[in-house]
Amino acid sequence: MFCFQCEQTAKCAGCTGKAGVCGKKEDTAQLQDRLTGALIGLARSVEGNDHLVNDATNHLVLEGLFATLTNVNFDNEALQELIDRVEEEKRRMVPLCFECASSCGKNQDYDMNRVWNADEDIRSLKSLILFGIRGMAAYAFHAAVLGYHSEEVYRFLYKALYAVGMDEWGMDELLPVVMEVGKVNLTCMELLDQANTETFGHPEPVRVSLTVEKGPFIVVTGHDLYDLKCLLEQTEGKGINIYTHGEMLPAHAYPELKKYAHLKGNFGTAWQNQQKEFANLPAPILYTSNCLMPPKPEYSDRIFTTEAVGYPGIVHIDSERDFTPVIEKALELGGFDSDQTLTGANQGGSVMTGFARNAVLSAADTVIDAVKSGAIRHFFLVGGCDGARPGRSYYTDFVKQTPADTVVLTLACGKYRFHDLDLGTIGGLPRILDIGQCNDAYSAIQIALALAKAFDCGVNDLPLSMILSWYEQKAVCILLTLLYLGIQNIRLGPTLPAFLSKNVLNYLVENFHIAPVTTPEEDLKAILG
Repeated sequence: MFCFQCEQTAKCAGCTGKAGVCGKKEDTAQLQDRLTGALIGLARSVEGNDHLVNDATNHLVLEGLFATLTNVNFDNEALQELIDRVEEEKRRMVPLCFECASSCGKNQDYDMNRVWNADEDIRSLKSLILFGIRGMAAYAFHAAVLGYHSEEVYRFLYKALYAVGMDEWGMDELLPVVMEVGKVNLTCMELLDQANTETFGHPEPVRVSLTVEKGPFIVVTGHDLYDLKCLLEQTEGKGINIYTHGEMLPAHAYPELKKYAHLKGNFGTAWQNQQKEFANLPAPILYTSNCLMPPKPEYSDRIFTTEAVGYPGIVHIDSERDFTPVIEKALELGGFDSDQTLTGANQGGSVMTGFARNAVLSAADTVIDAVKSGAIRHFFLVGGCDGARPGRSYYTDFVKQTPADTVVLTLACGKYRFHDLDLGTIGGLPRILDIGQCNDAYSAIQIALALAKAFDCGVNDLPLSMILSWYEQKAVCILLTLLYLGIQNIRLGPTLPAFLSKNVLNYLVENFHIAPVTTPEEDLKAILG
């Protein structure tokens, strides 16, 4: 196997051999490469046959790309089924090509080894495209579940897959596609924001308890809000409490979700701690999207997956979302005998969330006045993915050291490093404002653009610095969107992506002034002077 798509990749170079750091085995990695090659073949068959593309074709591409995202699908049978479905769809698109003896590309799948063994700059650019559209497909998938679609997004996914399979293309052809990933992902994130807010209402600031009450309960992890809504409906009145985990924490801020009295609070911290946190949990855990770590035997019988998530031997809830097996397991296990306060990383008993764009912009006048008066000197966006590398303590230390006249905006699971710190308030607002999931990056962008408009300047002229952590492919497409918007001076860590070649990295440094994080002290001094 060869895989270097996530931040934890072995030796910051690439996972090879029998298994990856994430737990993905060699045969699973090979199937994911075959699935990607099949999707490239499908994209080739679509060329000139746009009229044959239907909703099923588009959703299959979303499923296929999402399944290859880090920590989503480890189930070889499910991956093979996806490959078979892609092959069947390709035969529907170009049936005559399969009767032809010559090879035109439309009756073949692409061999991904041609990317992994390509010139390092070509490999780097194609990786940016591929990993970016994998993240974008995850966002589009969540929007599609709620009935929201974008033809622009779907058309670009085919275009990007086609580009990855073009062995003749060089940097001049590939670099514009890389930047287009960022452009189209902005459309995709706006679509998901619309889907979530029109379905569940605009998030409202809320304090979320970290205490698990006695009695039966279910923990929901991942990102998909619709799965949570269905579970809340099916458990209402059954004496079962629901707790979020990881990226599901911001669900408590949505009016159409928090109206359920049995949505009680949040359990645990970020995704990389689940093997420890789930080991002795007397309750089932439902995985709704990426961030699945290979479950240990002591709790594998309490794991349930749904939608794109899969793991061999684990009960999978199909798209009908009948959560009866999860409910029955919760009643069987019974939960804790007494209330359990499960504190966060910094011993907080509760956390705040819900400061999405609507909530923050409704207080825009207060924020703008505070900036003009000098009460707020600087904004920091400290967000992104969490992970297991020791260097991620940088983000905790950075936030702890931010001066009292600064505000920390955060999103995604990287906030678990510091979101329960008590940094006080400015103008009635907490100094730490949790915008939401990584899926809510659109909110952060809109907040920045609104502030720039209010001060009649560009985003790069704002007293705003972005200190980002990355782990998987959704972070890649968000980064490309920020670059498309022309945002500069981003600090990225805890390591730089292994798939960035020296020349591609130099391009990003020269044109966007991207820099690796150093130490909190040095970075704060450089930012604040």
